[in-house]
Order: sequence, then structure tokens, then C-alpha cells
Amino acid sequence: MIIRGDEPEQVRLIKKLYKPGNYFMQGNEAVAYGAIFAGCRFYAGYPITPSSEIAETMARELPKLGGYYLQMEDEIGSIAAMVGASWTGFKVMTATAGPGFSLMQENLGYAVMTETPLVLVDVQRSGPSTGQATKGAQGDFFQARWGTHGDHPIVAVSPTSGQDAFWETIRAFNIAEKLRTPVVVLFDGVLAHTREQIRIPDVEEVEIAYRKLPANEEEARLPFGDPHGDGVPPMPLFGHGYFTHVTGSTHKENGLRDVYTPEVHDRLVRRIHRKIEQNRDVYEKYEEHFADDAEILVVSWGVTARPALGAVLKAREEGIKAGLFVPKTVHPFPGERMKQLGKKVRAVLVAEMNLGQMILEVQRFVNDDVLLKGVNKIGGVPLTVEEILREIRGVA
Repeated sequence: MIIRGDEPEQVRLIKKLYKPGNYFMQGNEAVAYGAIFAGCRFYAGYPITPSSEIAETMARELPKLGGYYLQMEDEIGSIAAMVGASWTGFKVMTATAGPGFSLMQENLGYAVMTETPLVLVDVQRSGPSTGQATKGAQGDFFQARWGTHGDHPIVAVSPTSGQDAFWETIRAFNIAEKLRTPVVVLFDGVLAHTREQIRIPDVEEVEIAYRKLPANEEEARLPFGDPHGDGVPPMPLFGHGYFTHVTGSTHKENGLRDVYTPEVHDRLVRRIHRKIEQNRDVYEKYEEHFADDAEILVVSWGVTARPALGAVLKAREEGIKAGLFVPKTVHPFPGERMKQLGKKVRAVLVAEMNLGQMILEVQRFVNDDVLLKGVNKIGGVPLTVEEILREIRGVA
């Protein structure tokens, strides 16, 4: 389902406007087209380098599909507008970079608490503060996980190429819709501005998910209940005749505020966590290369996974048993698989464009007798094949 009530017309428009084939485009454009194919018809944002091409593409394309583009006064207003639009039934997205991501954190928590499906693309750039505004980085790994306050789950995915950005954006929407939760796409300024060949598929090749809606009035009266036992409540949409109360304060299953009863808060927050934890099959995804017989395992994500694979291939040519593990969903981290792989190797190298963030997740799942080392680089220039290969040789 693309957007409720207008699927055949939307499919016809997409087939007419976006012919299947190979195109030469930026990673940011691939994100935008992925969102369009996923059914996003509302975008609210504020331009910020290096994400602005996503907004520009959505501003140009959404009106052709009967969608809406809003340039808001700032990033706080952008994510607030997304929450409101999502509750009317729209699939929604915004894109930003580090400083804007910081401003969105309070309302990201509001989206978690109100169980509002949305997609937030963070095109990471060098920080802290203004930093290197036009340069890519991977410094927002933990900001995506812990940027908003309180006990909260989050799902974050990270593409490794422009083509991957198209499909991972679609997957982010499907996760958001299936689990009624915000999803972060951790992109970066390097891939965002890299132009490469992108295959645009026929829209009928694309899996499209839409949120669970109330089956009857009883379900509609409990917008934060759990009638199906999977932790995911049906979502009664505004404008459909329901009385629906939505608040970021602690609330009962009927949506009404109750900030005084410990059991109400405990039940609500634990269920929000449980719907993520028990539906791991919806979002968990990773790639492995030569991991079965690897003695040295490189773990990487996002843009750095590409030179990491190149380094592993060259190491293999030199007779070094190297392998690669790439989490595509970085939060929740695929810890069980990391634990299994960690038992089979003697060294783990974690390559990333920061001073060591994912490595702290890896450390939780690797035994102390395994050598664990970071391969880190900052300054806006990505790690190269040779730099990672040198570290593999050093360990070998």
C-alpha cells in the first residue's frame, strides 16, 4: 500500500514518471527516490549541508504525485510537522545533518513515545558544532541511539552506497510502518555527494508496507493498546471519525494522560521496548564477506564498509584469512551474530570515520581473549583500502 485510498493512481503515476533503468545520480537523490517509491508523500525540512539535495529533490517531485513539501522555519518545526502529518495517514520523511539532528532530538523522543511512524535521514558531517560543514563523517552513531532522553528504543539503518541508499530508505519506511516507530537513516556526506549508477526498479518490484489500522471501534478506542500481542497497536488516523488523544506524557492504553501511576508508565515504556525487541526479524540485517573461515574480522558500516571490503579482498590475495561483517541495521546492534563471529576469530578490527563509536558496541559481544582494535580517521576524508589493509597486515 503506497498511500491509503489512492494506490492504483499512485502506481500509474510512478510508472509514468520514473521509468525503470540505470541512472547516474547522487546518493542524496537516491534517498529521495527511495522515499517516493516507498510511498512518502509528505516532507518537512530545513536545508542544511550536506543533506540539502534530498529536500531539493522532494520539493521538485512530490507535487507531481499529489504530495506535499514544506520548508519549515527550523529543524524543530520540521519534525513536529512530520508527526502531525503522520497521524493523518501520510508516510513522512525529513533529512538533516548533525546540528539539525541535535535540534530534532526532543521531538524524536516524542515520536517514540507517541509511536509515530516517520523516517529521519541524518546525513552525517564532521563535528562537533559546525565542524566541517561540507565534509562527511560517521560521528553520529551514538547520537542516533541515545540523543533523546529517557529509556527509549530506536531503529537506525545505514546504507553503504548510492544504490543501497535507495533500498535502505524503502526498508526504513517499511520498518517504521510495521512497528509504528520512528526510524533513523544514518547516511553520510561522502556517499550523499557521490555520483554513481543507480538502478531504478519497476514500482511493482518494491515491497511496500503500511501501518496497522483499527479493525473495529474497540481497537480504535485503544490507540496505545496491544490487541494482537505483538506490541504494535493499530493506529487510528486523525480525520477518520475517531476520538484519539495523543500526548508525549505518560498515557494509558486509551491515550489519556496519567503521569502519577507507576504501573501505567512501566507498562507503556516496557511495551514500546518489547515491540522492538520481539520483532527483530522485521529490522535486523547485516552482510558478511568471507566470515566463515576468517581469522581476522573487519567490522564496518556505512561509507567505510566499501574500502573495508576492498582491503579484505586484497588481504585474501596475500593469503591472509580476513573477513568482513557489515551491520546494515546498526541499532539495535546485531549482537548475537557479532558474538558468534567473535568466538571464531583471533582479532577484530572496527573501521569507521570517527574516533571509535561502533567499536564500543562490538566490545560488548567479543571475548577478552580476542584482540580488538579500532581503525579510525577523522577530518572529512574517508578511510582508504590501503589504510585498512595496513592494519590487517599489522595484526596478521
